[in-house]
Amino acid sequence: MNIKNPHIFCWFAVSIMAVVLGSCNSDKNLKKGDMYWAIGEYYEASLEYAKAYAKTPPSEKEKRGMIAYKVAESNRKMNYYAKAQAAYRNAVRYKYTDTLTYFYLAEMERYNREYKQAAKDYQLFLDKNPRHKLARVGLEACAEAPLIKEKGSAYIVKLDKNFNSNYADFSPAFNGEDIYFASTRRDCNGDEVNGVTGMKSGDIFFLQKDDKGKWKRYESISESVNSKYDEGTPAFSPDGKTMYFTRCRWDANYPRMAEIYSAQRADASWGEAKLCELAHDTLSSFAHPAISPDGNYIYFVSDMPGGEGGLDLWRAPINGGGFGPVENLGAELNTEGDEMFPTFRPNGDLYFSSNGRGGMGGLDIYMARFDTLENKWLVQHLPAPVNSNGDDFGMTFEGEHNQGYFTSNRANRRGWDNIYSFFCPEVVQTVKGWVYEQDGYELPASVVYMVGDDGTNTKILLQLDGSFEVEVKSGVRYLFLATCEGYMNYKQELKVEPAQESEQYVLQFPLPSLNIPVLVRNVFYEFDKANITPQSIPALEGLIGLLKQNPSIAIELSSHCDYRGSDEYNQKLSQARAESVVNYLITHGIEKDRVVARGYGESRPKIITKKFAELYPFLNPGDTLTENYIKTLPPEQQDSCNALNRRTEFSVLKTTYGLLDGKGNLDTTAVKKAEDKAEQNRTNEGEARNNNNAAPANGAAGTDISGDYFGKRPDNPPLDPKNTPKTDDAAPVKDDDAQ
Repeated sequence: MNIKNPHIFCWFAVSIMAVVLGSCNSDKNLKKGDMYWAIGEYYEASLEYAKAYAKTPPSEKEKRGMIAYKVAESNRKMNYYAKAQAAYRNAVRYKYTDTLTYFYLAEMERYNREYKQAAKDYQLFLDKNPRHKLARVGLEACAEAPLIKEKGSAYIVKLDKNFNSNYADFSPAFNGEDIYFASTRRDCNGDEVNGVTGMKSGDIFFLQKDDKGKWKRYESISESVNSKYDEGTPAFSPDGKTMYFTRCRWDANYPRMAEIYSAQRADASWGEAKLCELAHDTLSSFAHPAISPDGNYIYFVSDMPGGEGGLDLWRAPINGGGFGPVENLGAELNTEGDEMFPTFRPNGDLYFSSNGRGGMGGLDIYMARFDTLENKWLVQHLPAPVNSNGDDFGMTFEGEHNQGYFTSNRANRRGWDNIYSFFCPEVVQTVKGWVYEQDGYELPASVVYMVGDDGTNTKILLQLDGSFEVEVKSGVRYLFLATCEGYMNYKQELKVEPAQESEQYVLQFPLPSLNIPVLVRNVFYEFDKANITPQSIPALEGLIGLLKQNPSIAIELSSHCDYRGSDEYNQKLSQARAESVVNYLITHGIEKDRVVARGYGESRPKIITKKFAELYPFLNPGDTLTENYIKTLPPEQQDSCNALNRRTEFSVLKTTYGLLDGKGNLDTTAVKKAEDKAEQNRTNEGEARNNNNAAPANGAAGTDISGDYFGKRPDNPPLDPKNTPKTDDAAPVKDDDAQ
């Protein structure tokens, strides 16, 4: 079984290869080497075997050939291909060829691009073992590999100096904007040299970008994850809150076994690691976790019984805090060789590495896509220069585009891994979305539903910053619906037009609260009157759309003034203005008993939230903009506070409008009617938009809720008071009756 142990960064248990020696003078080095081999410590084994080889005289050809084979095997396990190749040739020279010597010699030669010689040695092996599938695959690959390299591709691959050290660095994985990777660099925990690699036991590190988009210096994650044992191959849940990784514990008396652990994100650090019990199998190893983009399955690698041979790809459903029954992914993906390092592109494509399919040598990266019509996996070999004669694996994608990072030990005679960047030009259309509370912060607990007229119907989980990114298809109309407990739903619609180059649409989802007043921006009135000006129409149409999306909501529409003017005057004017807005809503299809007009004059000054305190640094959270408070401020700040007090808001009075019967019980028929009505409203709006050819332009949200209504939020920065009128719902004037 050819197991890429240093790449797993935990090492699978292997049974000791018993060799019966014809003589009884086996020295201590050979015995110690066998002992280390039995527990998977290949580096220590290689040192002892090398000593035993040097002490064995050339005249003892059989024994010397056997030890040379052991030297080769231990170096192969560490990916020291050049040393392994030389040792296999020594085994051949001493006629130790009645095992897999020629097969592994050919494998090493293929890794080292000696394709002609590798083909000869594969054939020598096949002459005695004609049914050996992997040797047949290797022989065919010797002819194919030069052609693959010559053909090349549009991929651009570069060694990335931001990640790499003088040791092994591998398996990068994005978590939002941050990137995690495994390494055996000097910064790892512990001082002991690992008996498997001769380096320190690996840890997980991460990098973040600075304000200019450049990677900052790497940092180690908490010791709750990084331990004295080997950790590597990190993977993350779609919302970024759970990290899965491989850990290999060891015991001096037992083989090393790989296990999968998980850790939960707690504020800015990771909590205590917990073992993932995927199967009640203590004799098999589990490694290389990957989480499906929908978060429903964990994919992993194991040598448990029931596979196709070697290491196989498996999966199990994620059920709350546990896992369902494991499932082998079958012969369409797995071979008699090793399939390893599953990862996902956000669009659902599965990437993995295999040494059982030929390719250019070592582990090659493949892309698999499940064909629902054919009900099977379709597998595609990635071209050069992504794949090479070395081991290529552990691919991660930066957003929806075909770019990111992967691992390779190409051009490294020690077999140590490095992280490479890759980019492939292609036309990819994506949607970047942000879900946040109105006038507040991101809502990562939200769920966004995406429905397309091509049959797309999926649920999107958010990152910790309340964002999501998803690929969309040209020519398709999409509806995005953001929902969160305690908030009203918010809908966006989008028509994706054909494009000649990659582009990204940006959609905003500011969710109105069910518990606190919601500001309605850009509602204007004539001076000293309650008449609504034409500039207010977009904001009011947005409010109408919101109420139609949420037909069980009843609201109070309130109008407020600043302290200037008499109490009686302000009360009368604010009531008239609130009634003007309510009348507009009623005449445009909103039921009369769903909206109540209230004018509060100056009696309810605005209370500053944390968000508004960020926008206006001279204010603090909890400040109440009373007349006495405002008069203590400089004139310009007084103007800003008066503008904040002049506002139009709505508050949710009930969420069960039309849903209760005469006895106050939930009327299921009414619930169904409300759902149907909301759906019909969406359908009518969509048809009207189609008839008017009102598809949004690139980068704009095609929605019946005005962006100005909720305030624009480009690329998730806080609202900037420098670019925001001093009044949120009025022209920036000092008149006490202008809202």
